[in-house]
Amino acid sequence: MSSDPRGERLQIMLTKEELTAVDSWRFNKHMPSRAAAVRELLRRGLSAEGFAVADGTTKSGDFGVVANGPIKVGKAQRSA
Repeated sequence: MSSDPRGERLQIMLTKEELTAVDSWRFNKHMPSRAAAVRELLRRGLSAEGFAVADGTTKSGDFGVVANGPIKVGKAQRSA
C-alpha cells in the first residue's frame, strides 16, 4: 500500500467546453495544476452541500476534496 495521500486515481472525461471552463477557472484562480483545480472545485461543491468546511489558509499542495477535520452536516458537526 502506498504512503501517498493521493494514491487513488480518478479518471474523468470532459467535453472541450468543460475543459476550457476548468482551465479558465484554474488560471483565474492561479491554481498550480488542473488536478489541484479539480480537487478545489470538488471540495467547494462538497462544501456547498455541507460535506466540508474551508478555512482559506491552505497551500496549493493542500488542496483536497475532503478535509481531515470536522465535517459539517446540517447544523451538527461530527469528526471525520
